[in-house]
Amino acid sequence: MNVRAVADLSPAERRAFFERDAGIEAVRGDVEEIVDRVRTEGDVAVREFAEEFDGVAVGNLDITDEAARAHAELEDADDPVLEAVREAADNVRAFHERQRPEDWRESFEGRELGRRFRPIDRAGVYVPGGAAAYPSSALMGVIPAVVAGVDHVSVATPPADDPNPVTLAAIHEAGADAVYQVGGAQAIAALAYGTETVTTVEKVVGPGNKWVTAAKAIVQGDVEIDFLAGPSEVLVLADDTADPEYVAAELLAQAEHDPNASVVAVTDDADLADAVAEAVETGIDERERAETIRTALENDASGVLHARSMSEAVLFAEEYAAEHLSIMADDDEGLLDRISNAGSVFLGSHSPVAAGDYAAGPNHVLPTNGGAKRYGGLSVDTFLRSSTVQRLDREALSGIADVVTTLAEAEGLEAHAESVRKRFE
Repeated sequence: MNVRAVADLSPAERRAFFERDAGIEAVRGDVEEIVDRVRTEGDVAVREFAEEFDGVAVGNLDITDEAARAHAELEDADDPVLEAVREAADNVRAFHERQRPEDWRESFEGRELGRRFRPIDRAGVYVPGGAAAYPSSALMGVIPAVVAGVDHVSVATPPADDPNPVTLAAIHEAGADAVYQVGGAQAIAALAYGTETVTTVEKVVGPGNKWVTAAKAIVQGDVEIDFLAGPSEVLVLADDTADPEYVAAELLAQAEHDPNASVVAVTDDADLADAVAEAVETGIDERERAETIRTALENDASGVLHARSMSEAVLFAEEYAAEHLSIMADDDEGLLDRISNAGSVFLGSHSPVAAGDYAAGPNHVLPTNGGAKRYGGLSVDTFLRSSTVQRLDREALSGIADVVTTLAEAEGLEAHAESVRKRFE
């Protein structure tokens, strides 16, 4: 990787860093057709798409029992992978349980005001996979919904001739109520509109490729979604105390996700920048997914950048609004205080993003493409609705009656004003 100076980036180079694209417009037309067919044809369309896109002749779409069997078989075999899944699930569950808000009600001056929280009834979680294993995505999507108290949590995961037992076991361990073997855009459509087999939901969450993301954009409005996520990202903010090998390891790890991943290191130390670039180049060929990593590193939104100061580096990080922000610096807490835009922050040299991806506890379903400027990652709040509660006695209403009637009449809503006056006739 070449080192570039932040101050020397051209307008086009800055746009590449700050205007990252999920790529959904390129497939939107095709996805609209898929969504429409699933909406009108149900299971028939889902099965046809499974054969066309996944190469799998799907029999029973509902594999809830198969997930339970996969869990039982791993348990009977004392498989260490299941133990890892359980420990990760415990950590994720404990973190999300601390997010549950409490209802409150307070009385003052004759007014009793409050707020209460209730879970949505049905949620759908997309878990990427098929023959591949993504148990962590199952835990991160299902557990917050279960902790929130959602009555029915459905999971859609791509079909395979031999579905990965670890993913299925993780879905069961997380507490899903139903599991369907359907993937891609057709999975999002099935969850949103329902089929003869798939139960319709009120909210669809979970990461996926551009086909999945485009489908979420299309169904949004008919159902709620979490957000539109693009390829993975990491930005490492480092000073001269950072270990270049650790910084390079973060870039290499995130780059192996996807050839379209964005990986950036920004530092005010020229020697560190050079050392990181060298360590990245040295480390590529040692990784199994070297080709994917190299393609991601060549992405216009990837690079090692030298800033004139940490203030310039912080400004770059704020504008970038990374999905994952790693801070490896002597004053990491001070730098954190200056940054608001980040999906998840990893402080210090021993907080790799991979720890958060799997087992530390926080959720790894996070905003990309600068979304961290506007919203946060998946949480218990994602699955909750809030209502306000108010009770006024006669004296309290009398105290604000003039305010209400004056404003109502100013807005031309005479009946609103009369609804207050009526109480004092």
